[in-house]
Amino acid sequence: MNNLKISQRPAHRIATILAVSALALGLSACGKKEEPTVGQRLDSAVEKTEQAAAEARAKAESAMENAQTKVEQGAANAESSAKDAANKGMVFLSDAEITAQISASLAKDPDLSAVKIDVDTANGRVTLKGPAPSAVARERAEGIAKAVNGVSSVNNQLVVSAS
Repeated sequence: MNNLKISQRPAHRIATILAVSALALGLSACGKKEEPTVGQRLDSAVEKTEQAAAEARAKAESAMENAQTKVEQGAANAESSAKDAANKGMVFLSDAEITAQISASLAKDPDLSAVKIDVDTANGRVTLKGPAPSAVARERAEGIAKAVNGVSSVNNQLVVSAS
């Protein structure tokens, strides 16, 4: 019987060693992270590239919109500046034209043509000075002045003469 115990012991030891080894291998395998496959790495790289391309496209579109807005603003400012410059250059001519048109219209009126009415125009604002034969003629002179294009206001300083 003694022989049986000796022969079972080495087998038992071998089984124990195998079990412990299997357990150790199993535990060490649990601690390892599984490396991604080549396909998984390729998919990840493609996804990151597509994401970067979408972000770059969004930034480019935003930059284009900002540039377009700035160009439009610059064009509007240039147009406004050109109009301002043209208007400033034409103010003198426009005032002179206004004065001439009012004077010509007053000369055509039978009641107002006989009297001397001074017409002064500055930036579209007209001042009428001098005598008027009647209150009706005074008001008609103001209406004639207001009817001319470019007139923004009329300061009627005509004085009705007592005749």
